[in-house]
Amino acid sequence: MKDFPYTESKDTRSGFGVGLHELGKSNPNVVALTADLTGSLKMDAFKKDFPERFFQVGIAEANMMGIAAGLTIGGKIPFTGTFANFSTGRVYDQIRQSIAYSDKNVKICASHAGVTLGEDGATHQILEDLGMMKMLPHMTVINPCDFNQTKAATIAIAEHEGPVYLRFGRPVVPNFTPADQKFEIGKAVLLNEGADVSIFATGHLVWKAILAGHILAEKGIDAEIINIHTIKPLDAQAILESVRKTRCAVSAEEHQMNGGLGDSIAQLLSREEPLPLEMVAVNDSFGESGTPDQLMEKYGLMENDIVAAVERVLARKAK
Repeated sequence: MKDFPYTESKDTRSGFGVGLHELGKSNPNVVALTADLTGSLKMDAFKKDFPERFFQVGIAEANMMGIAAGLTIGGKIPFTGTFANFSTGRVYDQIRQSIAYSDKNVKICASHAGVTLGEDGATHQILEDLGMMKMLPHMTVINPCDFNQTKAATIAIAEHEGPVYLRFGRPVVPNFTPADQKFEIGKAVLLNEGADVSIFATGHLVWKAILAGHILAEKGIDAEIINIHTIKPLDAQAILESVRKTRCAVSAEEHQMNGGLGDSIAQLLSREEPLPLEMVAVNDSFGESGTPDQLMEKYGLMENDIVAAVERVLARKAK
């Protein structure tokens, strides 16, 4: 099992903020909008240096989506910023009708996703957003794993023509991917080659999958670990190549089991390569108030939960 050393931990929302600021310097068509959450979305630097391209719309998320859709008609590339719950659940009608249906070039940037939002509680801890957004035609859905990858993804989506949902979070997590990486939309990243089981992880669960890989190695289990940073379009080729070698798989995500990454992988395997799959995800439940670590443990999203899922799927694997 490979080592992934890191020198610092950072929040992924700060990766978005740095990436957005770099875009402000390099692309004059990039504009930013926020719904009264400039600081929380780390958009302060963009606001300071490019005030004529920054729009504070107040607590009016639906209006923000409409404004963003309109700005694309003039050739602008709008990046909207608010919490994931308000970026999806509160404005789904506006996204569906004004952005996805008409294939507008809006980048919906969503922070504070999942249970790692912590003490803010169930009303803010959206766990359905990836499913909601991946079901929309034309929508690209991205969930990077650390600061560096979030920064790279933010820069990359400006070059992509069409609506994008970019998901990131508030908690500090290890920053272990290369600072100079080139982010390729729809291209999974192989982190560790293995022969016994495929672990497909996304977002904050990528690091948990790496920790699980070390535990499994001590047990004599050789895990292949793949970072699925793009939920849609899904890298079907990478997934199928891996499971055809290992003959079983585990998915890991900070999201509802229904509608998330595991759901997409299950659909793919049922069509192309029916093989055992276990899912590490929230099982049909809302969140609650607590620290991020407490909630990750309670809802079964820790490295030990991935290890247990691997042991279950290995028991189901055809000998």
